[in-house]
Amino acid sequence: MSTHIVLGDWATLQPIAQAIRYEVFVIEQSIPAALEWDEMDAHCVHALAYDAQGEPIGTGRLLPDGHIGRMAVKKIARGSGSGGAILRALMGAAQKRGDAVVMLNAQSQAEAFYARHGFSRDGAEFCEAGIPHIHMRRLL
Repeated sequence: MSTHIVLGDWATLQPIAQAIRYEVFVIEQSIPAALEWDEMDAHCVHALAYDAQGEPIGTGRLLPDGHIGRMAVKKIARGSGSGGAILRALMGAAQKRGDAVVMLNAQSQAEAFYARHGFSRDGAEFCEAGIPHIHMRRLL
C-alpha cells in the first residue's frame, strides 16, 4: 500500500489527527477522552498518513523534548506500512531540528514494531491509561 505523509502543526492538522486518535484510542481502546487531549498538541510536529486513495489512515506527534507519541493507525490500515512511514517521518523531523535521540512510551504489545525501527527498551513495564507500556529510545 502506498502511503503519503504530511507533517504540520496542530492548528493545520487537528481535525483529521483528532478524528483518527478518537477512533483508535477512545473508541477502540476505551481510553477516556480526557486523557487523550493535552496542551502539548499545540507545541508538537504532527504527522498524518494518507493511503493511495487520499484517505487519512494514521497519525503521530513529535514533542519538543524528542518524545514521539499518539501513534495511531486505523484498524483497516494496520500492517500496510503506514505506521512505519509515520514513525520514519517523525524521526526525520527530529533529526532535521538537531535531536540526537528520540524516545517513546510504547504500548507493550507494540514493542516488536518499534524494535524493528531501531528502538530499544529502556526500563521496566508500567501502566499508562490502564494499558501496559514500556519506555523505548533510539539514537538518531
